[in-house]
Amino acid sequence: MKRFVIWGLVAAFVFVVPSAWAQKTVRLSIVTGGTGGVYYPMGGGMANILSKYISYMEATAEVTAASVDNCLLIGAGKADLGFIMADVGWDAFEGKGKFKAKIPLRTVAVLYPNNMHIVTIEGAGIEKVSDLKGKRVSTGAPGSGTEIKGLRVLEAYGLDPDKDMKRERLSAAESAGAIKDRKIDAFFWDGGIPTAAVTDLGATPGIKMKLIDHGDAVAKMRDKYGPLYVKGVVLQNLIPERIKMSQLLWFGIYWFAMRI
Repeated sequence: MKRFVIWGLVAAFVFVVPSAWAQKTVRLSIVTGGTGGVYYPMGGGMANILSKYISYMEATAEVTAASVDNCLLIGAGKADLGFIMADVGWDAFEGKGKFKAKIPLRTVAVLYPNNMHIVTIEGAGIEKVSDLKGKRVSTGAPGSGTEIKGLRVLEAYGLDPDKDMKRERLSAAESAGAIKDRKIDAFFWDGGIPTAAVTDLGATPGIKMKLIDHGDAVAKMRDKYGPLYVKGVVLQNLIPERIKMSQLLWFGIYWFAMRI
């Protein structure tokens, strides 16, 4: 009888204890961005990998308005990891701009350069940034890094987003849908290449997408906001082939990580 009891205890230890060890005891919240941007699919992939290969961890990717909101959520202890742009992160760390207090952020990794897009379509009458005056323009979702950087670009060109144009505040996916429906004339988007909302717009039958050169803004932005911005060029193989080569050469704004 004692032998059966002993084997029963051994069996309980073998089968019950490992299952206890395998329980998800750590919950990790990863704040990303809108579903039409780059942050959300990357955050989802990261969450899946962490949950799959770390036995005690359950990671989830959360949809947010992106960089500004992500800094605030991390600062409030409501999220553990977040995708942000370096200029927004620097503002949060310094407690300036959109942030009333300093947030002690730390950089975990640099993933890719963020490129500023000013997207329009043929027929909208927009060939340069100054042509945005009087147009319907989305400057990015509220609480996003796109909005902050987009407003800085407009400022560099002497444009007031609330006086010189009809301003919308839409996410990348919402902006792409609105421009297809001719509800807006152009939109700002700051993100990686490719971004699904932008490439889908470029591949839409009957629409010829254009990206507007805004490299002249970089010098003024660096003077006022620091050396976080540089000029760049989008290569042809990163954009749908149906876009003309003349529409591919535009200057973007990259981000670099905070060195903390």
